[in-house]
Amino acid sequence: MAARANQPKIRWDRMVHFNTSESYSDRRIVKITFRVCIGVWLDCARERLQGGGVDLSILQRPRRIRRSENLRRLVRETRLHTEDLIWPLFVHAVDTDHSVESMPGVSRRSLDSLLVACEEAQQLGIPAVAIFPCIEGSLKNTKGTYAHKDSNILYRAVREIKKRFPELLVITDVALDPYTSHGHDGILSEDGASVENDTTVEALCRLAVQEAAAGADIVAPSDMMDGRVGEIRRALDMAGFQETAIMSYAAKYSSAYYGPFRDAVGSQIGKDAISKATYQMDPANAREAIREVLLDVEQGADVVMVKPAGPYLDIIRSVRDAITIPLAAYQVSGEYAQIHAAAKLGWLDYERTRDESLLAIKRAGADMILTYFAPEVAARLRN
Repeated sequence: MAARANQPKIRWDRMVHFNTSESYSDRRIVKITFRVCIGVWLDCARERLQGGGVDLSILQRPRRIRRSENLRRLVRETRLHTEDLIWPLFVHAVDTDHSVESMPGVSRRSLDSLLVACEEAQQLGIPAVAIFPCIEGSLKNTKGTYAHKDSNILYRAVREIKKRFPELLVITDVALDPYTSHGHDGILSEDGASVENDTTVEALCRLAVQEAAAGADIVAPSDMMDGRVGEIRRALDMAGFQETAIMSYAAKYSSAYYGPFRDAVGSQIGKDAISKATYQMDPANAREAIREVLLDVEQGADVVMVKPAGPYLDIIRSVRDAITIPLAAYQVSGEYAQIHAAAKLGWLDYERTRDESLLAIKRAGADMILTYFAPEVAARLRN
């Protein structure tokens, strides 16, 4: 107690309110009691600190609900479900599968192989597949006219899928880049200096109607031409496909993450060609994404999409807050490839990184996710 003698004198009468009607002895008893309590508390605190332990009176301890797996599951805010997944698949008019070197586990599938994958999707409970055609180079030209040929592998694939698996939703890409010799999403001007917006939109309307006629449940314009959603909606309705939905690539950025996809479909553009940045969005822009999305909603989009997903979680969140219709996000080929590459080098835990990447997209606000991880994640979720 000697250490306490050196402490500055505390004016207890200023810390304790006394009723003037109380007797002197009552007030003295209160003062003595208060001094004893404070002294005991100080001594205990000093002993704990000197002993190396700290016993804090913390009321809010968030770690309480993290101490066991069941507790963590009970309070988990975001969950990934098989119903959230869309499986992108590549198909070509060849009898054998060809692996996509930059996308481990992904192939350009023959029609028979594609049907096997669709059967797997249905068994796993994946509600939808997105089909992307890989067209032989000799069939391509500057205007992408093979897109409208009935022999197009895309139409054959959609018809077979809907015949075999009528409940499986089929999403088709509405864009010309798989069919053009220059690799752009539209028709170039005569001098090749730009992609002609309105001429391209006319071709896209025809393509969307043909895809709907083949049996597509959802057509997905990915070209980023101005006004194409409204024109496609009118074209579908006039052709009698009022029930065919539109999933618009509303905020599609001019991203470096598309490289492996372009390898898969063979839509690389030359170094001297005009840039896709002339119609796809600048990665630096966020407010512009909201403008694009709201325009597509106004024009009749049933679902809007943000692409890529992982590097654009802020955009997903902003779009989610701005709209009430369903929101899709595309975890693109580069996102998929980089997780595989880092895991192969032993730098990342493959399964944990894969699952965390998808959970982050869902947490940001996406209602559905296009991902090449779909079958393996769906299989894990079943177990």
